[in-house]
Amino acid sequence: MPTSPPAKQLSPSELNTKLALDRTLMAADRSLMAWVRTSLSMISFGFTIYKILDAVRQDAVREAHRFNTPRDVGLFLTGLGTVAMLMGTFEFWLRFKELRAEGMTPVLQPTFIMAIIMSITGLLMFCGIVWRVV
Repeated sequence: MPTSPPAKQLSPSELNTKLALDRTLMAADRSLMAWVRTSLSMISFGFTIYKILDAVRQDAVREAHRFNTPRDVGLFLTGLGTVAMLMGTFEFWLRFKELRAEGMTPVLQPTFIMAIIMSITGLLMFCGIVWRVV
């Protein structure tokens, strides 16, 4: 029965460095998750407000003060959430590059992939409100 070679023993300083890099990656991942939660809330709330206020405006006998109020509120919140998501994704990417420069080979995190998907979705929703597609 073949056995695997013994694992390389790390010196205490190498182990501390490796653990510090691991903690940094986990902290960056947690920060990105916070960005995702915040952005998702803003994007979904903005889109919901847009749809609800637009329906109320269409059903109301009197027009609202401004014709584009639902659109403006939805655009603001959706745009703010999308910008926050892009900022969080960019911040994570910079941290990821720093860890690579330190010699760590981090695996691409699922949170990062979700953040990219959410960034694209936020941009599409924003464009949909601008062009009144949704």
